Amino acid sequence: MSKLDIVKSKIVEPHNLKPLLALWRFKGEKIVFTNGCFDVLHRGHVEYLAQAADLGTKMVLGLNTDASVKRLKGNDRPINNEQARAIVMASLQCIDLIVLFDEDTPFNLINTIQPDVLVKGGDYNIEDIVGYDIVTAKGGSVVTIDFVNGFSSTSIINKAGL
Repeated sequence: MSKLDIVKSKIVEPHNLKPLLALWRFKGEKIVFTNGCFDVLHRGHVEYLAQAADLGTKMVLGLNTDASVKRLKGNDRPINNEQARAIVMASLQCIDLIVLFDEDTPFNLINTIQPDVLVKGGDYNIEDIVGYDIVTAKGGSVVTIDFVNGFSSTSIINKAGL
């Protein structure tokens, strides 16, 4: 299998999740979940994702579709389409699986995945994080990770004049 095939194999359809998750659970893997748009990948994203992945043994990323990014960020976004973003994110060693989701929140995806650890950026109150109730009800944990100062997609887009 080529390196590109390995990268592409990390991107899965939601209906293909359950068998893979069942196998991981059978093997005793600790599943971490986070989500986001990841429109313009930067150092802050990489550090955040690596720290999140360290909280378990398998890292699942819920990636917003183009339509959901547009609803959340405005008509000028995303800069990179969902397939481009998925390939770039799948190339990161710390990510084991990527699932695109079209809703405004990942609630349904979190309910399907039932992660052991749910991670979001430090700008969230833990109890307000979508999926908090799902994860804590099964004994999992919800964690926030501080941002790397000086790095944001919006600031990069503004600096580039896009």
